[in-house]
Amino acid sequence: MDSELLVEEVRLTPILIPDPPLLNTQGVHQPYAPRLIVEVVTRGGVSGLGETYGDTRYLEPARPLAEALPGRSVTDVNGLFALARQVCGEPSATDGRVDAGGLRGAQTADKLRLSVVSAFEVACLDALGKTLGLPVHALLGGKVRDSVEYSAYLFYRWATHPDGGEADGWDAALDPAGVVAQARRFDRMYGFRSFKLKGGVFPPEREIAAIRALAEAFPGRPLRLDPNGAWSVETSLAVARELKDVLEYLEDPASGTEPMAEVAARTDVPLATNMCVTTFEEVPEAFSRDAVRIVLCDHHYWGGLHRTRELAALCRTYGVGLSMHSNTHLGISLAAMTQVAATLPDLHHACDTHYPWQTEDVVTVRPVFRDGRLAVSDAPGLGVELDRDRLAALHRRWLDDDGTMRDRDDAAAMRVADPDWRTPDVPRW
Repeated sequence: MDSELLVEEVRLTPILIPDPPLLNTQGVHQPYAPRLIVEVVTRGGVSGLGETYGDTRYLEPARPLAEALPGRSVTDVNGLFALARQVCGEPSATDGRVDAGGLRGAQTADKLRLSVVSAFEVACLDALGKTLGLPVHALLGGKVRDSVEYSAYLFYRWATHPDGGEADGWDAALDPAGVVAQARRFDRMYGFRSFKLKGGVFPPEREIAAIRALAEAFPGRPLRLDPNGAWSVETSLAVARELKDVLEYLEDPASGTEPMAEVAARTDVPLATNMCVTTFEEVPEAFSRDAVRIVLCDHHYWGGLHRTRELAALCRTYGVGLSMHSNTHLGISLAAMTQVAATLPDLHHACDTHYPWQTEDVVTVRPVFRDGRLAVSDAPGLGVELDRDRLAALHRRWLDDDGTMRDRDDAAAMRVADPDWRTPDVPRW
């Protein structure tokens, strides 16, 4: 074994990044969001980068995994899963609550571990690619496209957070006119060709009106609506009837495989998910019941880039379409998303990304969207470098926090504006 490929050290750096007041069915984003930056340093002196959720419940399993990794090769990404099961134990906060960080169904210990392993796997691949002089996409079998298309991610939002703070330069968007203005700005700045609206915030008729306004403003553009499981079966069907002529797909209108299957059986509008199919164990029931026609992959959910490709192969086998999910992320994750997306032959839908909403980053050069696309880097590894000064500053913010922001809680943030707010039961409408 080449000793230069052995792990010498793993560095974990939790950070807090600014997050706008974006609304969803559970509440509103807090002023800062936690992320975890993983550095895997080899004996050859190469540093590989990974990124994932930074909430306390993710840090708990990340620390013992970081301690156990030195001495292993960065080529042994398959061994990460067995190692994580051995050393990570059972993370806390897995009591069946919905995962507010990703709105992907109930929290489980396995899901938490996979999200942690994903950052370690990406960091190992980045280090391996840098050592060999190869881009990550070459380590995954090679790219099938030179650029990856992304979709504008539209949100209902406030102009500022309810407890004040600096504005981020975006206006409030609380009605169809505000949503269309937001979309026009994304179109003008980044050239996005498709638009996704985060729904589940207002009664369905208001969100139908917003999609209709988008269809009028951008005729022929692909449109998506995602209420994060906030609707009943009947409400989901009513919205599908109203928007059947303009939606590319309707994402997670109802919560759970059984309600989704019932909706799917009664509408021709394609249903997509990043909530009822987020693990391989959930695939058989959802696919056999035709509950979804599109799965939104996410390497943070599935355990890394290799397992994302395994999911893509399953979708191809069963004739299920593929898109890509996004959550609050920085340039390291965006680079990883782009590298794996470049290798997926059947990725026929633009990928989601929150990245344009983020005002700070830990990479030296921010990725640039042109015509709604990112060029696939052929540089060694992920093609990004760490800005250590920015990393240190964002880590200081995490150290200085009193604990309020270290765990994402959209309901708590909403209670600043509405003290009586409680996370709504589903279906909400």
